[in-house]
Amino acid sequence: MACGLLLAQGDVFSKTQEPVRILKAQSNKAPQPNTLEAGGVAEARLIEIYTLIGRGDGRAAFEKAEQLVSDLPNFQLAQLVYGDLLVARTRPVSTLGDVPPAMAKEASAPLKDLREESLRRVKALRERPQKGTIPSQFLQLSPTTRHAIAVDASRSRLYLFENTPSGLELVADYYISVGKAGISKNVEGDQRTPLGVYYITSNLDPKSLKDFYGSGALPISYPNVLDSKRGKTGSGIWLHGTPPAQFSRAPLATDGCVVLANPDLEHIIRTVAIRATPVVIAQQLQWVSANTVKNTAKGFESALLAWRNAKTAGNAQQVLDFYTSDFNSNGKSLSQWTPVLRGELEKTKGRTIQLKDVSFLQWIDHNETMVATFGEVAEGSRIGWTKRQYWTHVNGQWKIFYEGLL
Repeated sequence: MACGLLLAQGDVFSKTQEPVRILKAQSNKAPQPNTLEAGGVAEARLIEIYTLIGRGDGRAAFEKAEQLVSDLPNFQLAQLVYGDLLVARTRPVSTLGDVPPAMAKEASAPLKDLREESLRRVKALRERPQKGTIPSQFLQLSPTTRHAIAVDASRSRLYLFENTPSGLELVADYYISVGKAGISKNVEGDQRTPLGVYYITSNLDPKSLKDFYGSGALPISYPNVLDSKRGKTGSGIWLHGTPPAQFSRAPLATDGCVVLANPDLEHIIRTVAIRATPVVIAQQLQWVSANTVKNTAKGFESALLAWRNAKTAGNAQQVLDFYTSDFNSNGKSLSQWTPVLRGELEKTKGRTIQLKDVSFLQWIDHNETMVATFGEVAEGSRIGWTKRQYWTHVNGQWKIFYEGLL
């Protein structure tokens, strides 16, 4: 059986079952949703079919494809593979979605999308991150931050991490779709997915949503402080599911949201904490070792501790030296916000400032930004503030261009 592109994708897994094993292991770790399949399991089954094709076992591949489309009739990519396996019983198949020319012309756009979806799934599974590495943005997460999410647009992949005592561990990853016009959102309606460091802000009840959004939606904090500073506009960027007729969507298919198969979204909804889970969206994630993360974090930690020491000393001018001239706090300029700082210093009266549950995430594009979140408590106080700061480099020094209470 000659299956062209389909066979080539099968060859990816003909020598090893590792990607299939990983996917199955990941889905077995997590509680299963109240649906027939977890998306990760469905993908593992599809890759197993590719594997069988690569081994030349057409009969077993056909049987498993037949069962997969019976279980998930809305999984269009599986339907396409099943169709090719049917055709291969009567003639050679030269490409994924090998249909008659007239039909191919009429359905050229959907076929192109499904082929690209297949290639992206395979690429992401071939190029697995090395064990013990994490995305470079996650420099430090507080123990109270239980999970984190990273999206790699180039691989159409979302990675879900658990924050364990020994560090971040990758627990699941899923195929996703992003904006029709790609990434790097700038203005309302540009059909692009934003890039940056965000947080899940709420969990929308699926009963309040149209079927288009599938099993639910998790809005994220676009535009963030850096986006607003750069004049970016738009809103309503969500992680959400797919309509009932679609198991998954094309890699570039949304109005800017990040879209997952409904079982995958349901798992994430059950797992993450609202207002506490960071979501990094990058064009391409850079995976680094724990030691690299620690070394990168040291310079910023020193700056954050110096700021804390200045507040402990209670010298307003010394503290103000840590802020940029274009500082903003929810619309207040530095001069307008300075009385707030003086009020805080008056309340603490030189008592030692303690920073608790500190997290900081790094974002690098044409500049370097640090997003720090922490609890600030004066020694002897039972309560304090939870703050988020945005820092940037000014003449080689870390300085704060935003500070606000959570």
